[in-house]
This record gives sequence, structure tokens and C-alpha cells, in this order.
Amino acid sequence: MTANHDLIVLGAGSAGLATALRAAQHGARVALLDPAPLGGTCVHRGCVPKKALWFAAQWAQTQRLAQAIGFGAAPGPLDWAHFRSLRERHIDAIAQRYAQRLQQAGVQRLAHSGRFVAANTIELDDGTRLQAPQIVIATGARPRRLALPGFELGMVSDDMFALTARPQRVAIVGGGYVAVEFAGMLQALDSEVELLARGPLLESFDQELVQVLAQQMAAHGVTITAHSAIRAVRRGTGGLWLDDVAQGAARGPYDALLWAVGRVPNADRLGLADVGVQRDERGHVVTDARQNTSRAGIHAVGDVTARKALTPVAVAAGRHLADRLFGDQPDAQLDYRNIPSVVFTEPPLGMVGLTEAEARQRYGEQVSVHRSRFTPMQWALAGRHEQSVMKLVCTGADERVVGIHALGPGVDEMLQGFAVALKLGLRKRDLDATVAIHPTAAEELVLMG
Repeated sequence: MTANHDLIVLGAGSAGLATALRAAQHGARVALLDPAPLGGTCVHRGCVPKKALWFAAQWAQTQRLAQAIGFGAAPGPLDWAHFRSLRERHIDAIAQRYAQRLQQAGVQRLAHSGRFVAANTIELDDGTRLQAPQIVIATGARPRRLALPGFELGMVSDDMFALTARPQRVAIVGGGYVAVEFAGMLQALDSEVELLARGPLLESFDQELVQVLAQQMAAHGVTITAHSAIRAVRRGTGGLWLDDVAQGAARGPYDALLWAVGRVPNADRLGLADVGVQRDERGHVVTDARQNTSRAGIHAVGDVTARKALTPVAVAAGRHLADRLFGDQPDAQLDYRNIPSVVFTEPPLGMVGLTEAEARQRYGEQVSVHRSRFTPMQWALAGRHEQSVMKLVCTGADERVVGIHALGPGVDEMLQGFAVALKLGLRKRDLDATVAIHPTAAEELVLMG
């Protein structure tokens, strides 16, 4: 049996939902396919549960700060089972709201996986076939697993949200978002954490601020080992042991191990080769700037592509694609320049635009840099001496701001507005002309000399 639609969307994560809902708003007949719960990685195994755990870690830190300034209650441990139930309730509510929105929009939701049998035809896992002139691949990505002895003794990021108790001694292998975020969160919740990275931490961020972050993490007890190369894991005396060939040592024992070694696009079971859709050497679906694949009528959005793996990017790309296909907006496409990003470390690190290294490579001697280092009031009151760091990267005689970088409490919330200004052509003189809000950390961005 074949059902006809205007659009078929494979995947009900952030990218697929955004695309399907926007297309339906434009009057398209949409089928949305995914056997998993609505919301995908972001809602169930990524942004939302991660941010909830980050809040728990922040509140644990706040307890310590409160005690330092005179509150009498000693910090207490997290009741992981209670916290997990609250988090799951929040996540379930998000999924329910998505289901309601799909129903109201008239999107046909099918709890099935599908694969291409023709450029305009998808076969579901129950044998049903659907046809549409436009098909969007939005199947996301999954944690990378390595063919190493003992790999299965560790966890990947998906598994972290199933924890029901705090692991005492944790090894984290990796140096990207996932590794550094979980290192900070677990340490704040009183785990002993060792971070084992092959190369630099957070390579896409400005390395000056990353170095300060690493110093602060180390000061709070996270052991960071660079130039590590884990080749095997075994269970031995006292827990897990890791064979580090780069360091020439066995590391351990640990109670838990987290592999944070990248993600793999979910594109290997879609029959893409049979319909001429190209993939790159890492398995991502190849697209142009308008989300088109190598086959007309087939598009791809989100983490299944090699674009920036951020939920807001996936959502924006999907909406622009739907506007172009069904909303009579032939020029609609996402501008991938100057996308803001925050890594929820302790403290958080945010950026928008170019790093200093990228700017100097592009603009050479035209680059000027302004910095501010200060101890946030809430830390100073509690006797902490770590510093927040804010940095402006500018170019040209008029000092057009091409990069904003910030490390410290609250930067995850304050950076959004500054990102708007940068995208609109912000100059250093515009910041100088702005009256500061005092006393805040954000005022440092408009008070730099």
C-alpha cells in the first residue's frame, strides 16, 4: 500500500520536528517517521537532561558558596533517584507537548523506521510504502563506539542519564563538549574525575579561555591528562583499569568510565547509496548550504550532516528548508556564520564569531584584541579568587567585532544579546557608547579599554 504526501521526514528529533511542523504550517501534507520517542537526542539523551544535571551541579556549588558567606547548613548530597524522577517528568512533558503540536498541525506521525527504495519512496519497517516529491533526512547521530578491548565496560553519553547514584571515581576519555561538561558536573557533585584527552580541549573555542577553564577545573580537583591514548580497558583490583599507551601506564582503578570520543551520523541504514545520495568519509550526508543532497528532492538537516552539531542550528536549518520548499520563500536558507555556542562547564564558556587564531589567519595585522579579567562578586564574597575572562576580537581601523568570548558565571545567559549585536555589525565604539548595568559581570563587555 502506498500513501502519498508532500513531504516525508525521517527522524523526529529537533531537526525533523522543526521541519515537519513548519512545512505543515505552510499547508503541506507531512509524514514524520521515527520509532523512538519524540524529541530525539536533545530531549532524551542530550541538551535537556544534560542541562538538568548541570543545574544540579550548579546548585551543589551554590550550597558551598552559601556556607562560605555565613549560611549555617552544610552542603548535602544529591538524591540521584529523586532528581532522576523529576528530570524524567520534565522530559515526558516536553514529548507530550510535541505530540500535541503534531496532532494540531495535522502531521501524520508514524512510529516506524524507513529506508529509501526510490528517490521519492520510503519503505517502512512494516512493509508499508510512502511517496512524496520531497524527503528530508533528519535521523541525527549516536555516540561513537571504538573497537577496543573492554570498550563495553565503559559508558557512552546516553548511559550517563541512567545513573541512579554518584560514581566515586570516574575516568572520562575525550576532550570535546561532552567530556569537559561531564567532567565539571560530576566533580561538582563530588565525584573524583580524571579527564584523559588525546589532543587540546575544546578545539573550536578560543584557546586562551580554554586554558583558563582547564586551570580552574584542575584547581577544583579534576585531573586533566593530555596526550593520552587509551587502547584497552580491563576489570581488575578495585575497579576498571585503562591501558594508556601514550603515557606508558595503566590508569585506575575507576568505578566508572565515560567514552566521549565523538558521534556517528545515523545514515548507514537508509539505503542512500541506492538512490545516489552522497556521504562523506565520516558517513555524514553531504549537503549544500540550502540542505540539498546530491539527489534532487532529497534533503538533510541536523547532526546527520557535517554542519555544526547544535540543536538551534538543526531547528533553524529545518525551518528555513520548509519555508523554501512550501512557504513561497525561494531564497530561504540558514546563515551559518556567527553562530553562538556555549559549553556548560564549571564555569560556563561561551563564544560567537571567530577565535583570535581564526581572526589572525583571516585578517592578519588588522586584528586587535581587548580583554577583561575580574573576580565575579559572588566568588569574591565567598573568598574565591578565580577570575572570569572576557575577550573581544576586532578587525580594521573601525574595530569591527568579529569574535566575542566569555568564561565565567552567567555567560551562558548574557551572550545571546551580544550575539545579535555582532551579527548586525557591532563595532567596539558601539560597546564603548553603551551604558553599563552595574554591578554585573556583563558590564565588563562594554567597559573594556
